[in-house]
Amino acid sequence: MSVQTLVLFVVGLGLLVFGARWLVAAAARLAAAAGVSSLVVGLTVVAFGTSAPELAVSVRASWAGQADMAVGNVVGSNIFNVLFIVGAAAIVTPLVVAQQLVRRDVPLAIGVSALVLVLALDGRIGRGDGALLVAGLVAYTVWVVRVGRRESRAVAAEYAAEFGGAPAPAARRTLPLDVGLVLLGLGMLVVGSTWLVDGAIAFARWLGIGEVVVSLTIVAAGTSLPEVATSLTAAARGERDIAVGNVVGSNLFNLLGVLGVSAVAAPGGLSVLDSMVGFDLPIMVAAAVACLPIWARDRTIPRWEGFLLVGWFVAYTTYLVLDATGHHARSGYTAVMLRFVVPTTAVVLGFVAWRTWRPSHRGAAR
Repeated sequence: MSVQTLVLFVVGLGLLVFGARWLVAAAARLAAAAGVSSLVVGLTVVAFGTSAPELAVSVRASWAGQADMAVGNVVGSNIFNVLFIVGAAAIVTPLVVAQQLVRRDVPLAIGVSALVLVLALDGRIGRGDGALLVAGLVAYTVWVVRVGRRESRAVAAEYAAEFGGAPAPAARRTLPLDVGLVLLGLGMLVVGSTWLVDGAIAFARWLGIGEVVVSLTIVAAGTSLPEVATSLTAAARGERDIAVGNVVGSNLFNLLGVLGVSAVAAPGGLSVLDSMVGFDLPIMVAAAVACLPIWARDRTIPRWEGFLLVGWFVAYTTYLVLDATGHHARSGYTAVMLRFVVPTTAVVLGFVAWRTWRPSHRGAAR
């Protein structure tokens, strides 16, 4: 382990912190200036920008013939985004989930996650599958922007009818500066995460951990560090739409854009390990499904649910490490998870879903 690796690791962390701060502040101002809600910015510009490290890593891995790294990075990043980032952001401050996310974007994320699992059932995500995913990304982006601008106009009209005028527009003199800060922030996030990932991979190799586990954990968490910094900073600053929308948008971009482009770039598409099809991809789908009842309940994510999400991520990561190292505790840990943790989790989610969608609750909400 070289001193240079440690230095780059620390510098990369600093770039992430300051880059995320500038990105969130500038993105919020650009949203107001363009007449687009901060949720749309979080779902598109911020989400796609912070997913640039995943795109770079997966495309590079697909060109190099490392399909396990390309697929594992996407799957691991999506699990990390939902369980750890949303959980940690909710621990920082209870999050308010926009109604659009519950009605449209979260169900869409669930559907796309299930689609990727179906495409991978034959052990390969081919170039045609990748082209389909990329086309879905283009359609999704156009749709989100159009709906967001239409809803923003409706809000402005309602404001004018109520108060006799339109909301004050953002100062346009800061527009070039805000655009520059967004680009600078994204650049700092990409460079910082790259240095952090390189350091993390060096640590992993030093510990003797295999490539698949590295891609699902170290690389996935490392390339998701921009999302971590952005969502935590947004939560602390009160930009809760960006904090949650960034995660949902990033997950959709990872599946449609990163995985799609990687599959198209690979000569024969991407091969998918049986272990991913049988375990990791279903976990990714389950994490997406779990969001719906949790986020739909009063459209809030309180701190205790944040701790619950982070706990699930720790449990998943612990299993990966025990399985990869062949630890003697793996069988006992698996038994505990299957007999107690998974059934308890299913009961909790079922109860939350029942309370969320029971007829009396819906009637009271109306």
